[in-house]
Amino acid sequence: MSPDDSVTCRGEPAQAPPKPPSVAGVRVLVTGGAGFIGSHIADLLANGGDEVVVLDNLLPTAHGSRTPPPYTGRHRFLRGDVTDTEIVAELLDGVDAVCHQAAVVGHGIDPSDAPSYALHNDYGTAVLLAAMHAAGVRKLVLASSMVVYGEGRYACPEHGVVPPSPRRQSDVDAGRFEPRCPSCPAELSWRLVPEDAPLNPRSTYAATKLAQEHLAGAWARQTGGSVWAMRYHNVYGPRMPQNTPYAGVASLFRSALARGEAPRVLEDGHQQRDFVHVHDVARANVLALRTPGPADLTAVNVCSGTPHTVGELAEELSRACNGPAPKVLGGARPADVRHVVADPARARELLGFTAEVGFAEGIADFATAELREPVSP
Repeated sequence: MSPDDSVTCRGEPAQAPPKPPSVAGVRVLVTGGAGFIGSHIADLLANGGDEVVVLDNLLPTAHGSRTPPPYTGRHRFLRGDVTDTEIVAELLDGVDAVCHQAAVVGHGIDPSDAPSYALHNDYGTAVLLAAMHAAGVRKLVLASSMVVYGEGRYACPEHGVVPPSPRRQSDVDAGRFEPRCPSCPAELSWRLVPEDAPLNPRSTYAATKLAQEHLAGAWARQTGGSVWAMRYHNVYGPRMPQNTPYAGVASLFRSALARGEAPRVLEDGHQQRDFVHVHDVARANVLALRTPGPADLTAVNVCSGTPHTVGELAEELSRACNGPAPKVLGGARPADVRHVVADPARARELLGFTAEVGFAEGIADFATAELREPVSP
């Protein structure tokens, strides 16, 4: 089947329910496999000897063209939607594991995005899980996100670890961005966020990612399957989309620099994040596919383990692109959080994953890396 073919294949004989993979040489369905992260996972799996089936609808919010990107040519590519029960059921024939990356991502525009997020992220996941149950596929690696935490973890000098007080617009307007203790006026300091931290999604996208985790966890407990929920932190690297409000901050900054404009940094630029290169993220997914898990959902932070500020990202990228210096604008978007910095310990202990691409090296590579075709306004 050529890369331009859509899903019309039928007639493969049903196979016995496969066992979860622990070695290379299995067949893996990668949903969203033409996208930013999914395409790197598909390539790494193929490099290791696995057979990869890619399902992607090439949504216009992330892709500049409905034609499959050239890098999908090495895989069996099928254009279709994860919400299509017939397509998904056919693709699962003979599959050993699923790596579910298909989703509408990012901050989006406003609450008018909610139906699209719920359809593609939550209903699509429900369709996939039902089809996996029918096909006897019991291994799932799920793309989750740091956004399920909402605000990060904070500590007060007097009261210890506490949830931050809600951010007031008057503080944002006055340039006071650091969260404060709910029991005293002290500013809080950030701490590493472990996977057992409270989950408090702050945006439509975040709410749908947490719902995906709940759906997958219920499926695992009902079927005896296993789920690794990969809570990605700020992923950047080759094949990011361009010029779309659904892209990550690194792509927004690089898109601005490509237009000859300065990156626009909200707040004071001191927001702490964990920026992790997509090559490391792909490797973490492959490790999860190779690692047996319990009949439940296990969440892991996928991160570099070395925090940097949003301002540092903008400055490093501006230098690497020989572009104008960033502009710090103040202000904040309604659903933005101040600091989210991941604890990498669980991924290291359970998956043997440690990030390899350093910040300076990764940003230098990203400055000239291939991006996807620009998304039309």
